[in-house]
Amino acid sequence: MPASLTTFTNRILQRAAASLIVLALAGCSTTKDRMTTGSVPKLTKPVEEMDATELRSATDRLGQAYEKNPRDPVTGVNYANLLRMNGRDTQALAVMQQVAIANPGDRNVLAAYGKAQAAAGQFQQALDTIGRAQTPDRPDWKLISAQGAILDQMGRASDARQRYRDALDIQPNEPSILSNLGMSYVLTGDLRTAETYLRSAAGQPTADSRVRQNLALVVGLQGRFPEAEQIARRELSPQQADANVAYLRGMLSQQNSWQKLAAKDKTPGAAGGSNTN
Repeated sequence: MPASLTTFTNRILQRAAASLIVLALAGCSTTKDRMTTGSVPKLTKPVEEMDATELRSATDRLGQAYEKNPRDPVTGVNYANLLRMNGRDTQALAVMQQVAIANPGDRNVLAAYGKAQAAAGQFQQALDTIGRAQTPDRPDWKLISAQGAILDQMGRASDARQRYRDALDIQPNEPSILSNLGMSYVLTGDLRTAETYLRSAAGQPTADSRVRQNLALVVGLQGRFPEAEQIARRELSPQQADANVAYLRGMLSQQNSWQKLAAKDKTPGAAGGSNTN
């Protein structure tokens, strides 16, 4: 029997939120994001501002540094982060496995290893690894938020949201936590609540473009397309803005296509006269 409109809508919501939560995990490194430590190749701009060509070039340079010294924790973690941003999750996990073997007591390495496991779909292993990286006497809010994102991927929304709130107790009004909390509600289809948290996240002084892209997606999913595009373009270069809007339009057009198909399925006489209900 053809899927209902609700099924189609839920599918796009889940795909969008899951991919963005993984992105949040990838961007939440406890190692220096700008990659300027020691012998690690210096980059010309922050990773989040790079286009696809620049990301590939940076990944190649980090890969060469990793080949020369695969035991170095900073090089390994940063290389794995870039691999994940290029969609090479399996390779990123393999890199982090080797780095973790060489640095078994390094909290930063364990945290990055857990995130690589999560990106590769090894959710329970990721929770265990990140748990080993955590210190009860000085808990790291980034790791707590990462645990929440993993729990969301496992379908444990209530547990995930409690983890986000625990992280907010340590780091109030942190936009990345608020954004993950908002996307948690996207996963369960509560777009109004999601928008509330995402607007709060986007309004924080330290919010980055990924937070605003999440907000744009949720606004667009509610049918307010001009407003969504305006949010997606905010405070970005024309090239970055065009890329954000292209991504947003792609996600929303996919949802619209599914809605049209579902509506067609409901039309009397469609699919040999069958009805979805």
